[in-house]
Amino acid sequence: MKTIRALSALGAAYAVVLAGPLFAGAPTAKPEDVGVSSARLKRVDELVQRHIDAGDFTGAVTLVARNGRIVRLEAQGLMDVEHKKPMAKDGIFRLMSMTKPIVGVAVLMMMEEGKVRLQDPVAKFIPEWKDMVVAMPQDGPSGPGGPGPGPAAAPGAAAGPGNAPAAPKYYVVPAERPVTVRDLLTHTSGVVSGRISNYANRAVAAKPNETLADYIPRVGKVPLEFQPGARWAYSATTGFDVLERVVEVTSGMPIDRFLQKRLFDPLGMRDTTYIPPKNNPRLVTRYTRSADGLKPADDPDFMNGVYFSGGGGLFSTASDYAQFALMLANGGEGNGVRILSPRVVELMGSVFAPDTLQGRPKGESFGLSVRVVNDPAAANTFLSPGSFGWSGAFGTHFWVDPKKHLVAIAMTQTSNQEFLRDFENMVMQAVVD
Repeated sequence: MKTIRALSALGAAYAVVLAGPLFAGAPTAKPEDVGVSSARLKRVDELVQRHIDAGDFTGAVTLVARNGRIVRLEAQGLMDVEHKKPMAKDGIFRLMSMTKPIVGVAVLMMMEEGKVRLQDPVAKFIPEWKDMVVAMPQDGPSGPGGPGPGPAAAPGAAAGPGNAPAAPKYYVVPAERPVTVRDLLTHTSGVVSGRISNYANRAVAAKPNETLADYIPRVGKVPLEFQPGARWAYSATTGFDVLERVVEVTSGMPIDRFLQKRLFDPLGMRDTTYIPPKNNPRLVTRYTRSADGLKPADDPDFMNGVYFSGGGGLFSTASDYAQFALMLANGGEGNGVRILSPRVVELMGSVFAPDTLQGRPKGESFGLSVRVVNDPAAANTFLSPGSFGWSGAFGTHFWVDPKKHLVAIAMTQTSNQEFLRDFENMVMQAVVD
């Protein structure tokens, strides 16, 4: 631990060496020019360094923008401890569940073209999803699932120690209604989102070199965790993998090509990809916590360059993701290109699954692929009402604040929920008008 802290301090000292253009994809500004306090924004530096010193993660990249102008893009700590490599502002991170809002936008694009509707049953696009059934536990409740980003399980695999949970006992009943696109976007579908469905999904797991087209039709035979719409439970990977397949069917393009052509290229997101950049020197090493400190960790099996997971398969940089977030903050237009209409962006951040629904924490509802803060006091956050965004299981986080015209991004490669919540507060306390 002492070694990591010492090297992290060395990485922080190298931050000046990394100086260069703040951000190539958007205009920059002095914080005070857009109503942000420079002195208060420095508290983000202090927050990040405290967590590096505590051994919570080796390094981080943080970005803040207001009124479409970047006021902060900083790299602190190390991106690779073993090689004493300072964190780079253009470091490439595994987004994990921050992939989901990107997939959500792809679905909304298909809706704007009249090819998909929120109320459409998934079976309209994937016939194997007709006549689905719901699991009824016989050995205790299956549980609704947690409110945050789920485990890095392979598509079709169950989460848990050793990836081999005990077989649950259950019987099945017919689903009262079909699973819809809205259910998937809001995590109210019951698709692979609890103990029983995760276990049953093992039988249809995606094999090496299989694609969405191979795997997703088989998921229609997996029992749902609960009746569609009955509660909120996080579908860590499969729910948004299904949405990707819907986009493929309706657009006529593989999801990687669709996103490249329709989103990444227009927005100038040059470093965002499903293909693991293993030989890229800017790839940030992933670390997990252990009794002996932070240890390097391998990528999940689904990051294989063949299976493009909508639940968590993308790699990106803070600057690239800022282009996506700024597009949302600007009502659907970014880099001079309109991706969505203002009305559809507004819908994306609206309350579709309220915080009164079983499974949602107080003050935090859910929109179309994003968490929505509807009551900051109940949620114990400084964020403005209507702020929306999401996180990733390996320590990535973003939100858009339409009220304050603000975007913020934090990227590490070791999960730490405390840091992410404190980062929100440190950014918001720096906004002074």
